[in-house]
Amino acid sequence: MKIINKEIAYDGHFKLYKVKLQDDDNVLERELFDTGEAVAALVFDTARNQYIFVKQYRMAANDKMLEIVAGMHDNPNESLEAAACREIEEEIGYAVDTIIPIATYYSSPGAFAEKISLFYAEVSHKKSEGGGLAEEHENIEIVEVAPPDLSTLPLNDGKTLIAVQWALLQKQK
Repeated sequence: MKIINKEIAYDGHFKLYKVKLQDDDNVLERELFDTGEAVAALVFDTARNQYIFVKQYRMAANDKMLEIVAGMHDNPNESLEAAACREIEEEIGYAVDTIIPIATYYSSPGAFAEKISLFYAEVSHKKSEGGGLAEEHENIEIVEVAPPDLSTLPLNDGKTLIAVQWALLQKQK
């Protein structure tokens, strides 16, 4: 298979492309939803011995969801690590002491182009209140979780499930 034509069908907050694929003698038409590239981080406060999550309304779920810190990597001059550190400060108010990569993956590559770079970050001092940027209309609640409670969290967000499973596996080593 190869893409032979790609046109923007919708260009709003996100993009929707109409794509033509060549599959041997067949031409297939598909849609591709593109939100861009994202970063996400499981944050651990080493001074307080707490994981730090965010809770915010998510339109697709029509509910508030418990998640790790995440945001867009929309500046090509910014490294993925720097974007994750920026999101951590914006959303929960912490400066990052240490950041390490966990994985980079596509969340649903059949029709969704978002690529997520997932990190683990350690923090120890708060620089601001966090809560998100006013211009992004984020209404973020900060949630602290003790390490023994990590495995009991009611999670239904993919990036958060991956990060928590990674953390639980690290404890077994």
